[in-house]
Amino acid sequence: MNAWNLARFDLVSIRLALACVQNGSLTAAARELHLATAAASRRIRELELALGSPLFERHARGLLPTAAGRAFARHGLTLLQTLEQLGGEIADLRQGIARHVRLCASTAAINQFLPTLLAQYAKQQPQVRVDLEEQVSDAVVTSLREGRADIGVFVEGPDVSGLAPQVFRHDELVLVLPRGHALAKGRTALPFLETLDEDWISLNTGAAMLQKQQQAALAAGKPLRLRMQVHSFDAVCHLVASGLGIAMLPKAAAQPIMRAMGLSSRPLADAWARRRLLLATGTGFSAADVGVAGLFDFLLASSPNAKTRQRK
Repeated sequence: MNAWNLARFDLVSIRLALACVQNGSLTAAARELHLATAAASRRIRELELALGSPLFERHARGLLPTAAGRAFARHGLTLLQTLEQLGGEIADLRQGIARHVRLCASTAAINQFLPTLLAQYAKQQPQVRVDLEEQVSDAVVTSLREGRADIGVFVEGPDVSGLAPQVFRHDELVLVLPRGHALAKGRTALPFLETLDEDWISLNTGAAMLQKQQQAALAAGKPLRLRMQVHSFDAVCHLVASGLGIAMLPKAAAQPIMRAMGLSSRPLADAWARRRLLLATGTGFSAADVGVAGLFDFLLASSPNAKTRQRK
């Protein structure tokens, strides 16, 4: 039978199959979903018939997912999440929420600028729900291109062909150093080249800061001694405070964390340490979508030089 026959099954069957993958046991999965074991077994058999492939190998000690079962687990989880989001949006419509706007933003944008703005927008436009997702800048641009985000805020650097980004904000990168570190003794701006003998703590691959560091190190003909990579500014600062390396973070976002942890900072002399954060809509954007257009215009109007620019 065609795999699309899966659509005729209810969510319970899909949840059951996922629970079987996670638990490795039909009995445990049935108990988790409050089903009789016989009824659960029938649901799994019907699901396998609809897909035309066994999802599990049966053993005396439980279930082992086949290749089809592992594929089902990946896509089934995505399907459930999508349907739950759909259900949430429909429930919101009944309560007066007219539009969900998907906003993807880089860590730098979220830590420095967006929380206050989004709180203001929520008060002005209570009928619009903003679904915010944090991603590295490369991933934000990819989400815009693939239609998974309505609006993106990201650090300049990724290829933006096909998009029409506008300048949203500027920020400055500074060195984050343990108190008493040799590089913390000076106050003048330091060339990045003079830091390349240090161990570095950075954000994960795809982060705009890491890309700048790697490019600058390559241009200098020296390796970037990247010791650890983490997801958040807080985690970066904790590792620096432990003496595991130095780091580079946006000044405005890092200052409160550095004060709390007793860290030092130093400006960078390199021009690339002064950055632009960009604002763009996804490739499928239409000006007729007032929900997306309204949030975009609100964020753009908050930019310090908004009067000199207009959205294309």
